Amino acid sequence: MGGTVVIKWGGGLITHKEHLCTVNSEVIDSLAAACSRSDKKLVIVHGAGSFGHMKAKKYRLAEGRVDGIFQNDAIAEVRSDMLELNDLVMQSLTKHGLHAQTFAPHTWAKGTGPKFEGELPVCDGVTVLFGDVVADSEREFGILSGDDIVFRYATELPDVERVVFAIGGVDGILKIPPARAGPEDLIEIWDPSMFFEGDHATEIDVTGGIGLKASRGAMIAEKGIEVTLVNGEYADRVLAAIEGRAVIGTRIVAGNP
Repeated sequence: MGGTVVIKWGGGLITHKEHLCTVNSEVIDSLAAACSRSDKKLVIVHGAGSFGHMKAKKYRLAEGRVDGIFQNDAIAEVRSDMLELNDLVMQSLTKHGLHAQTFAPHTWAKGTGPKFEGELPVCDGVTVLFGDVVADSEREFGILSGDDIVFRYATELPDVERVVFAIGGVDGILKIPPARAGPEDLIEIWDPSMFFEGDHATEIDVTGGIGLKASRGAMIAEKGIEVTLVNGEYADRVLAAIEGRAVIGTRIVAGNP
């Protein structure tokens, strides 16, 4: 077995983000199958998509406790919805022969952002985590993004070889929003000095979209870890990225290549 690979399954990839709590089972199964074909030790972090962002946005959960809004039921509902989505992910991983264990962040993590607190749980098989509503010492609670979970696992585990962000609908970071982009607009190597016009669904997404992935990816790359964004709708690309082979996508680097 090779080293460890941390892979993010984007919420917009594994769910239909425009429809509340609607899963994309076909994509989840293809991702699980791709992961089963690798001999790497995997840490899988999956997003929320329509299982978390809509309710979190409506009840302003990313802001913490907000006067005048009854948020307690929404916290419980989002956590329950995320466990439901996670259960579907786990069923698919198990179906494809992977021994996996989930560690719900609200049971061990505190705070938000890349410096959130909590000892990182790891199992002997595939370690699975997800974006979640967690306790916060200043705001009582907040949304811990899966991208921030990816950052800590990638930079704190001792043998991480690379990070793969599997995203939906696009081949990587594009110069302009997907609706106007062509194949020539794919940025094959991106660093923080380069501008791109991201397409962020602000009416739904509460954790930063492609911009946060790019930012966290660059922070990870600064540690000498390879970071790639690929279109997760193509399972062969996901597997190639996990294995470190050449693939259509965006490689993120810390500075000018």
